[in-house]
Amino acid sequence: MLISGGGTNLQAILDAEKSGLLHSGSVKLVVSNRAGAYGLERAKAAGVKAVTVSKKQCGSQEAFEDELIRQIDAAKTDLIVLAGWLAILSEKFTRHYEHRIINIHPALIPSFCGEGFYGLKVHEAALAKGVKVSGATVHYVNEIPDGGEIIAQKAVKVYPKDTPEKLQLRIMRQAEWKLLPKAAEDISAQIVAGTHPGYKEE
Repeated sequence: MLISGGGTNLQAILDAEKSGLLHSGSVKLVVSNRAGAYGLERAKAAGVKAVTVSKKQCGSQEAFEDELIRQIDAAKTDLIVLAGWLAILSEKFTRHYEHRIINIHPALIPSFCGEGFYGLKVHEAALAKGVKVSGATVHYVNEIPDGGEIIAQKAVKVYPKDTPEKLQLRIMRQAEWKLLPKAAEDISAQIVAGTHPGYKEE
């Protein structure tokens, strides 16, 4: 799992694994691109290896992605889950793991997505537009921000007195923390069964 901050979606996956909801796979490695991200503490508390790999520390985008690939492959990773990961990944990286990277976005794609739409900015934009429904989307990751194939979506009601923070929390509780663990389990089960597009034999 790749994170950049508090790791609430990471926690949802760790909890799903503990409860048995996620049983076809397990979290083996958590990578943060920011030192001191609280998600690293969540990983350590769950007994999962946690490391920091930052672009600044590596010196260039290429060296950063090379180190990510080294860490990911060393952990014998089948599926990469982005959970609040804010670093841009190049086409070279996403193609290397085609159909093997998923992300959760806090809106109903294609609304309020793409470059610049992350965190509270997504919810601020949704409220500014006056939408009555928002939600979350799990999608495959390609070289276009939020541009990969949609895996699952869940709608969440927007209320007139919502603030970005209130809407963010409701979407996390009602959509993100349910959708992402379920998608991780479904895809892990496909990988184990040999029916996943990222693993089908040529």
